[in-house]
Amino acid sequence: MLYRCTRLLLAPLIRLVYRPVVRGRGNVPRHGPVILASNHLSFIDSIVIALLAPRPVHFLAKDAYFTGRGLKGALVRCFFTAFGCIPVDRAGHRSAQASLEAAERVLADGRAFGIYPEGTRSLDGRLYRGRTGVAWLALTTGAPVVPVALTGTDRLQPVGRRLPRYHRITVEFGIPLHCPAPARDSRPAEARRAATDEIIRAIGDLSGQERAHVYAPPPTRT
Repeated sequence: MLYRCTRLLLAPLIRLVYRPVVRGRGNVPRHGPVILASNHLSFIDSIVIALLAPRPVHFLAKDAYFTGRGLKGALVRCFFTAFGCIPVDRAGHRSAQASLEAAERVLADGRAFGIYPEGTRSLDGRLYRGRTGVAWLALTTGAPVVPVALTGTDRLQPVGRRLPRYHRITVEFGIPLHCPAPARDSRPAEARRAATDEIIRAIGDLSGQERAHVYAPPPTRT
């Protein structure tokens, strides 16, 4: 409920102030499970997608954001809840599997789930090799994957900057991809790799980013 109120109040304000260019909204199914797979340039990317997508989109966030104490903890918890984020334990040895299971529950409820196949923000603007969790979700749930390209969010809120500044951005939703079930004699890991590469190619076709055929390096700061 809080997330829907946030969209209702802030989405028109964002469009009025920042005048974002949004293309391909009709490519996002209005009902049923769907995965929105996006490039990742800035902390604000999840907020941009959460507000400008044609339907609510849920992202995962580490559970520490929801367990803080005092006024600061309450404000942080309210912020992430207001943008539809779902807490998940990312500190344990099962963090990756816990994240996929939480995402699977979102899709099982018929909701939209947002994910960054690169796994972390690109600090140099290139599009990095995708992690195969996105393909695992698509192949396990049968949900279509809508590629999403963000442009300009790295200038709207550069890494290390606490508050956004004025910069016009573009959000483009691509044609949904449907990952076929792997053949019985195929190897699951190879099927996930192939599907992930196809999703990254679709994102790159929309964003026009230079491709980096390696995994993104881990961030040095949050």
